[in-house]
Amino acid sequence: MKPDGLKFLRNSYLWQTISLWAFWTVMFVVQKPIFMVCYKGLFGNSSVVDWCRVCLHGFPLDISMAGYLTIVPLVLSLIAVWAPSKLLRKCCRVWLFLASVLVALTFLLNLVLYEYWGFPLDSTPLFYFFSSPSDAMASVGVGEIVLMVFLFCALSLIIYFGACWSFGLKRFCKRRKMLVAHQLWTTLLYILLGGLMFLGIRGGVTVSSMNTGKAYFSERQELNHAAVNPMFSLMESLLHESNFASQYRFLDDKEAAELFREMTESGEGVTEQLLTDERPDIYLLILESFSSKLMKTLGGNGVAQELDSLAKQGVLFTHFHANSFRTDRGLVSILSGYPAQPTMSLMKYPRKTATLPSIARSLKSAGYDVRYYYGGDADFTNMRSYLVAQGIDNIVSDVDFPMSERLSKWGVPDHLVFNRLLANEQLASSTSSGGQSAERKSRPVFRIVQTSSSHEPFDVPYHQLSDERLNAFAYADHCVGDFVKKLRASNRWQRSLVVIVPDHLGCYPPHISNYDFSRYEIPLILVGGVVKEPRTVDVVGSQQDLAATLLSQLGISHEEFLFSKDMLHSGTPHFAFFTVPDAFGIVSENGRLIFDNKSQKVVAGDSNDEALLKKGQAYLQKLYDDIEKR
Repeated sequence: MKPDGLKFLRNSYLWQTISLWAFWTVMFVVQKPIFMVCYKGLFGNSSVVDWCRVCLHGFPLDISMAGYLTIVPLVLSLIAVWAPSKLLRKCCRVWLFLASVLVALTFLLNLVLYEYWGFPLDSTPLFYFFSSPSDAMASVGVGEIVLMVFLFCALSLIIYFGACWSFGLKRFCKRRKMLVAHQLWTTLLYILLGGLMFLGIRGGVTVSSMNTGKAYFSERQELNHAAVNPMFSLMESLLHESNFASQYRFLDDKEAAELFREMTESGEGVTEQLLTDERPDIYLLILESFSSKLMKTLGGNGVAQELDSLAKQGVLFTHFHANSFRTDRGLVSILSGYPAQPTMSLMKYPRKTATLPSIARSLKSAGYDVRYYYGGDADFTNMRSYLVAQGIDNIVSDVDFPMSERLSKWGVPDHLVFNRLLANEQLASSTSSGGQSAERKSRPVFRIVQTSSSHEPFDVPYHQLSDERLNAFAYADHCVGDFVKKLRASNRWQRSLVVIVPDHLGCYPPHISNYDFSRYEIPLILVGGVVKEPRTVDVVGSQQDLAATLLSQLGISHEEFLFSKDMLHSGTPHFAFFTVPDAFGIVSENGRLIFDNKSQKVVAGDSNDEALLKKGQAYLQKLYDDIEKR
């Protein structure tokens, strides 16, 4: 090429655009070793080869995301070739600033949140934050917030000035207009560059387009997570989360439907009756973050002494599993008998949650009076709209307590929530000889208590154990035991059923992997004056099965609960199903596995059990078919 040809290329902003694309790519690649250094406990034993493979396998996502961030400067540069203007420079400056802020924000959010959630950044934190910022930040201290704001501002400015320098923003639109021939040649080159950038964004010319699964390469999930570009992961989840009909297409429709039917239809048999009364007062206690590892009865450390005691007095389900990892998912599983999803929260879609089946509605139709107690913000994660749609229109939450009782970041401590329930039900003062009105005696009650104190930052008015996490669980356990003692002393005990279940998988011990089956093992306890006798139930089940099991004990139809099965029916298939981002697990009496949807591999359990894997895939596929129809 002649020297004047090189000169016109230099004057065309083409090299500046390529330089900016390279800058964004380098920024994303550098994030990976920084992430791994910050989590040296996870990656300390990783070899140099592992570190290089993380960067190599994450590179396609980095190239793709860099392409997205360079599209606007590319278009502005092309316009500047024909009509240079100061306005174009201003537009480019604004874009580079916004892009720098987004890169810094996604990197820091991924860095901070991975410790708590154990998966790359997606749209989940945005849903929690915008539904209730105060609750979303409740686990974070003031010092941490100040540090994060400082790091965010500093990193945003560093990235912004680097982007401006790499693009040569000061020189942008300051050159003289080129000859028409040069403009035409430059336009052609820009079209070629745009095509290359599009290929980088799409991930090539194959049928499969770019997705986070392309970064997965190892049996060690933490290496895969380090390779994922957090900004790409967030964008992917925002764009795809509502396209339910196209997600999780593992099997053809006929095969999936047949496998799903086998998993959900009960054969011949009978339901074992555990209760002496079909219309007891029901107290459903949903415990924040509890785990089987807290109960000595289930092989744990024995911190939950009250639950251990109650398990021996009532019915304990010994192979019960959590369905998900967050409260909004767990509540839907418990109250609607509806499984949680791997990549989204159904509570985000009030139109769809309004169509879900409901334990509360079923009980109201049977004559029950329903009330919900929660010490936190009932508007967090759209919870109020979901509860109201469930037929629960009497909700007691943090705003119903005086400010003097909102003592923690999550609102009102558990013992005060239980005290409000006791006072409202006149249980604290009633005796076996009376204390209840005729209306109360004739109309059964359904009371739901959702606890919150055993949640980070584990700030509780109770100081018995040095470990703050275990101390918070001991406090919540004490509150449950105290409530049951007072209920037992009242005249309501003989017609009461207390159902105790955690809201989701346990957060003890800390830092347990999402691919450890024991993390999903939680207690389910039924205790009260209507329980025939103490015993254990050893069948496999999970949270969405509580609805059908409870309603069956009461002689109430549960046909509308498509995904919930009666665990006490002798002809029911016994299995547990659970999800975490972006994976599902299934446990049967004969095997268990966890399947990662990104890598399309079994990452834990019986990797050679193809029949069990197909059942799990069919179950998830039919779940998304059902969501699409709602």
